[in-house]
Amino acid sequence: MSDQATGKTEQSNLSYKDKVVIITGGSKGIGRGCATVFCRAGAVVVICARNISDGERVADELTRTCSGNCVFHQCDVTEPQQIKDLIDWTISKYGRLDCLINNAGYAPTARPIDDFSIEDFKDLLQLNLVSYFAACKFALPHLRKTSGCIINMSSLVGVIGNKHYSTYVTTKGGINALTKTLAIDEAENGVRVNAVCPAVVVTPLYEMARDKADDPQAYVNWSSSWHWLNRPATIEEIGNVCLFLASDAASFITGVELPVSGGAELGYGIKTEMPMTISL
Repeated sequence: MSDQATGKTEQSNLSYKDKVVIITGGSKGIGRGCATVFCRAGAVVVICARNISDGERVADELTRTCSGNCVFHQCDVTEPQQIKDLIDWTISKYGRLDCLINNAGYAPTARPIDDFSIEDFKDLLQLNLVSYFAACKFALPHLRKTSGCIINMSSLVGVIGNKHYSTYVTTKGGINALTKTLAIDEAENGVRVNAVCPAVVVTPLYEMARDKADDPQAYVNWSSSWHWLNRPATIEEIGNVCLFLASDAASFITGVELPVSGGAELGYGIKTEMPMTISL
């Protein structure tokens, strides 16, 4: 079976040597995939998360095994002052910032709007959207000096919608809107701003749902069938896309909502049972 069919990926040949990138939520899931890819490409990678032991362990592992360098700085992105402190600390330590990857976020379990409280929605907005706004605001003065870039981790559902995910989809749609308007505003400053919109990715949240299923393999088969490539993405595949967008190879790309979806949005999906038998 080919590497493409199994989802295995080779190390990218793009270089980000000696450039500095901040990745929020970088200790697990897609954030860790991004940190791994950028660290392999020679970057100085600053990851942040709330959990100190997880963050320090990942930073140490990547520094030992990759050509770049990874460091951890504790940050709760629901607190804007902590985001500012993260960016200020990075600048004081490394003197520059070339890329910001806004990634930290959460997807609640699916349920109708009746079962979400107003506070549920406010809390998710703070985590998934306000934190992105704050990080962009605090990082941009430094990114303008390096003609750097911002990559906002969105979701395919922020473009196409999803049943019983009203709060989550709204935050992701807001990320896409923020991406496009900042791309317009910052073009004159040489800063590119793009959004990455994955479909299903094998993250700890995915693995938790899979393991809780009555039949884990049936869950994998079911979720894989949403994509024409018939599998979910790996975290490093998403990281490779982000490295491409951050690199000079993507120097004329800004303001896009890039689906990294295995074709999940292509073609009609079955929404209801066929109401009658049709003879052809």
